[in-house]
Amino acid sequence: MTQRPGIFPTFFLSGFECSTFLWGKERVRRNLVAETGHDRHAAEDYQRLARLGIAVAREGIPWPLVDQGGRYDFSGLDPYIAAMNASKVIPIWDLCHYGYPDDLDPCDDAFADRFASYCRAAAEYVVPKVRGPHFFTPINEITFFSFCAGEWGWAAPYRCTRDDRMRLRLALCRAAIAGVKAIREVDPEARMVHVDPLVRVVAPRDRPDQVEAARHETEVDTFLAWDILYGREHPEFGGAPDVLDIVGANSYSFGQMEYREHGPHAPLAPDDDRIAPLCDMLETVWQRYRRPMIIGETSGLGRGRASWLHDVMCESLAAVRRGMDLQGICLFPGIDMPDWHTGEWVHNGIHDLVPKDGDLERVPDQACVDELRRWQKELNRVTALDEDPFSDPVELQDVIDAAHRLDMKPDKNWC
Repeated sequence: MTQRPGIFPTFFLSGFECSTFLWGKERVRRNLVAETGHDRHAAEDYQRLARLGIAVAREGIPWPLVDQGGRYDFSGLDPYIAAMNASKVIPIWDLCHYGYPDDLDPCDDAFADRFASYCRAAAEYVVPKVRGPHFFTPINEITFFSFCAGEWGWAAPYRCTRDDRMRLRLALCRAAIAGVKAIREVDPEARMVHVDPLVRVVAPRDRPDQVEAARHETEVDTFLAWDILYGREHPEFGGAPDVLDIVGANSYSFGQMEYREHGPHAPLAPDDDRIAPLCDMLETVWQRYRRPMIIGETSGLGRGRASWLHDVMCESLAAVRRGMDLQGICLFPGIDMPDWHTGEWVHNGIHDLVPKDGDLERVPDQACVDELRRWQKELNRVTALDEDPFSDPVELQDVIDAAHRLDMKPDKNWC
């Protein structure tokens, strides 16, 4: 049988919400790691992933907290590193999750150089402390970041025009490329996972005048950041296929939308006949870059988490059956997160967070866990980590064989 070892030790990945942005009208620094209690429960959170057979987790390094005027203090990472090592889980280090130091403006020339210096220092700190291979996401969701902070004004730098969004995105791409190169000065073999939402936008049925705007956002705007990292657009920034490296395409129910000229678009209802199969959307990414892919984040909501995972798995295996190099699926987040606007729990994690005795108890969504177990067995994957998850790494041929055995085909069924 052909051997196809995967890039990651397990096919299923997870991660933790780690935003550190200046947020809202009050311009208050948020720290979602603290809000979810992950800072207090890191050891437990990683043990829970290990018991679920998940050996890779997206974890944040909080740039605005460790970088004070170009002086770094990474010691706050030590409890997370200890938890990872004890649980045999390796990180995908997220170096900028919407937050950056107070004395910087992303659109200033100094931003990219400062980010590169920080990335180099972060890599120098974590690479010797955590087993390789070493994975990094320099800047999380460049496209969404540029909307959120460049056009909608939700977070710093609080810009509110389309032109501001475009400038912010270019600046973030320039910084991300500089960050990749700085990290590889420390570890030439480091792998990059560039995460952005996979979206599809359609015009309202009664607005044929918006068809072109919706098409442009779907076919051009969605891919511009990845195109720059790949070197297809703005090659003067230094992008290249090995800079893009691994494409992390996020898939959520609100990723297929009806166009709105002002503000966020409106998510399509689950029964909308304009919804496209996830497999087809993944194929657009594959044909454009021919790079290894993961689903960088995905989750359902509330009681729909298990059925969402089922649909994502069916579509993902249909993609594998078509020949796409899909290396893994990140069930994100591992523990619940608050809605940024309301503070209410979203109920999209593998575990819910339930207030108890002044703390947040981790309670698994059992239906989601059961669905994960079912697919682990279907794909011949481990259901709990042993002493060395790398001794028997994910065998992608098992995933390919399952995709053909189950005869997976895409459909528009959407929970």
